[in-house]
Amino acid sequence: MASNALFSSKDGIYQSITFPIDVPSVLACGAWLKNTLCVTRHRQAYISPLIGDLDTPQARIRMEETAFRMCQILGVEPEIVAHDLHPDFYSTQFALAYAEKRGVPAMAIQHHHAHIAAICAEHGINQPVIGLALDGVGLGLDGTPWGGELLYVEGGDFVRLGHLAQLPMPGGDRAAQEPWRMAAAVLFQLGYANEISSRFPNQLAAKTVVSMLQRNLNCPLTSSMGRLFDAAAGLLGVNEIQSHEAQAAIQLQALAESHGCVTPLARGYQITPDNTLDFSPLLAWLMQCGHISRGAAVFHATLAAGLAEWAALSARERHCRSIAFGGGCFHNGLLSRLLIHHLTGMNLSVLSAQQLLPSDSAISLGQAWVAAHR
Repeated sequence: MASNALFSSKDGIYQSITFPIDVPSVLACGAWLKNTLCVTRHRQAYISPLIGDLDTPQARIRMEETAFRMCQILGVEPEIVAHDLHPDFYSTQFALAYAEKRGVPAMAIQHHHAHIAAICAEHGINQPVIGLALDGVGLGLDGTPWGGELLYVEGGDFVRLGHLAQLPMPGGDRAAQEPWRMAAAVLFQLGYANEISSRFPNQLAAKTVVSMLQRNLNCPLTSSMGRLFDAAAGLLGVNEIQSHEAQAAIQLQALAESHGCVTPLARGYQITPDNTLDFSPLLAWLMQCGHISRGAAVFHATLAAGLAEWAALSARERHCRSIAFGGGCFHNGLLSRLLIHHLTGMNLSVLSAQQLLPSDSAISLGQAWVAAHR
């Protein structure tokens, strides 16, 4: 759909996306990371410039000021306030307080539903789509951290069709900063707990992590694709501790692209009867792989093959030809290109982010789309 710059303020340039239907006035408050806000009026959705991560008082004040300013400039009194499912996000707390003060309903939107809905909003798609939502983390309906999700999305509703095989995160959120911990989780699941300390001799917490895994202490399970990338980076020795978000995944992509094309690992994944996509065979192979760049390339190739087969199976079952890509993992151009190649070869249509980024900065648009359709 058409996109244009709405207006410029001290915040920056606001974007506008046209919906295919008239919608109620919605204020959507986005997520925690890469926060943006979205306000709808008639058929237009207006997305704020990037506010950023809401972990500082300055960012939170900026978010509040932006919400009030957008509504004032657009002459909108929100009829619905949409927010993420996570109760601890400042954007959620702001949304609930804003809605209560004005006596309007607040609506919680699951994170990965919002990712796919943002793609539907960009393309003006009201028909059902199969959504591949791949990112670092988002709170699921079951209270666990999701991040590798296969969804059936139709407007304001979604069904979780499947997810990546879960991995424990030893230390919880700390595992997202330290890929060696995710690699340790894989080694533990594969039956190689005795190798964790020797593989990571520089990590003083290695023995503690083994004990945590054995006792299932502070090891929440996640289906996150971001954490799967971290595990691969740790197993290959690419990155043990990240200095910034997605560093390990970016390094893996660069190594894979430097190596060039490879074929996917034969029997490198399995799709279980409950529609879980399990890359354990690939991870076991990476554990023994002595060539880092080849390992990174085979990792990408096998991921793309597995994800494409997984999505295509559900597309056939649901009689749906459109596959929507959402979530920060789609910043990975190599994974995206390989997936598109597979899916278009299966005569499926791929919808991806064109006007906005696929990351959490598009969450507010997706929240507005879902809230408007409900």
